[in-house]
Amino acid sequence: MKRITALGAMLAAGIAMSAQGQGYPAPREGTWTAKDFRFHTGEVIPELRLAYTTIGDPGGEPVLILHGTGGSAGSMLTPGFAGELFGPGQPLDATRYFIVIPDALGAGKSAKPSDGLRARFPAYNYDDMVHAQHRLLTEALGIRHLRLVLGNSMGGMHAWLWGTTHPDMMDALVPMACQPTEMSARNWMMRRLMIESIRRDPAYMGGDYASQPPSLRIANVFYATGTNGGTLAYQALVPTRALADRMVADRLAAPPPLDANDFLYQWESSKDYNPEPLLGQVRARVLLVNSADDERNPPETGITERALAKVPGARLLLIPASAETRGHGTTGMAKFWKKDLEEVLATAPRRR
Repeated sequence: MKRITALGAMLAAGIAMSAQGQGYPAPREGTWTAKDFRFHTGEVIPELRLAYTTIGDPGGEPVLILHGTGGSAGSMLTPGFAGELFGPGQPLDATRYFIVIPDALGAGKSAKPSDGLRARFPAYNYDDMVHAQHRLLTEALGIRHLRLVLGNSMGGMHAWLWGTTHPDMMDALVPMACQPTEMSARNWMMRRLMIESIRRDPAYMGGDYASQPPSLRIANVFYATGTNGGTLAYQALVPTRALADRMVADRLAAPPPLDANDFLYQWESSKDYNPEPLLGQVRARVLLVNSADDERNPPETGITERALAKVPGARLLLIPASAETRGHGTTGMAKFWKKDLEEVLATAPRRR
């Protein structure tokens, strides 16, 4: 039986109240234990905890929503995302769809290094994370087919892996804030520098630290500022040095990530991501949503369009940059793309 702490109950109540305020059914949290979970390294964990949140009636058409790096199901339940999608008459109306949002392996309430194994936790990658999601859906929830897989940032990359490794399991695929190509260039270089700044911190102690290494806070703020937020938006928000200094001070004063090992695993898990060789296997109707000011996935390289040409019928929605967009964070605001999602759901054939 699931154990609920007082804090967990308070958080669940807060999410439920927020959902009711947005007009969609209260989210329900659950956990499931995957037996003998095998990682791509060959390592096996006898019991792997996987947490998830569902919204709507299980009899509705199943939809899988996938969060970004370091997030959780709860991070998708914002007014700008869930509040634009899950209510009556909205694109993913929860009276019609059964929405499943897993906490990814290594994040949220799912199993992660900070549970006790620390740096001895198996070095998982995106393939392992998608494998965990697949087992959760098929074994725990009995879902064999999805109307839609939609993911943002890391979740978008996971969506591409869903489309290439389980091509017959979904009708529509909407990856966002990502590319269907190898992790490379500045995107990986910045991740690698962030990882190295923590791992080389003497306070990290090979993952057996007594307190969180100071570099964790700095690395997190530096990476987030450098690869998220939007150039035009930052210029509008902090047009003077004094305002920019204040924003930096506020970010440095905010609580850092909870655990350095969890943080390193989450970011390093992307290093061998590369669905491009398998793009020809995608069968779902594809809408890729990116923003023109995405710092991690700059459209001027042209690599996204070249890769997308390998997927029959795939379409790219490139949101124009403005002071209203937020670079890599733009796709977290569903107002920019929900009409296009409606069109995909209205026209994608039901393949089962």
